[in-house]
Amino acid sequence: MALFGKTAKQWRDENPGSKGNIRDEANAAQLVCLANLETLNAHFIHQRLAQAERLTLLNQTAIGQMKLLLADVGVQRLGGKPP
Repeated sequence: MALFGKTAKQWRDENPGSKGNIRDEANAAQLVCLANLETLNAHFIHQRLAQAERLTLLNQTAIGQMKLLLADVGVQRLGGKPP
């Protein structure tokens, strides 16, 4: 939700012909960001932050990380894009 703006179920409902999941459609930058967000979410859960607060913080983090990752030439190369 924090990265893609929708739940996995919402994505499946919108893409009934797809056999995969939302991660299968993600680019390299999104996958890196998602891995970071999963770790951060576990940390927030350990801190006992409420779900709504975690979502807000994770969304803010996702926006910041995606800006950095999309500007990074190395990450672009991971996605098979030329610099």
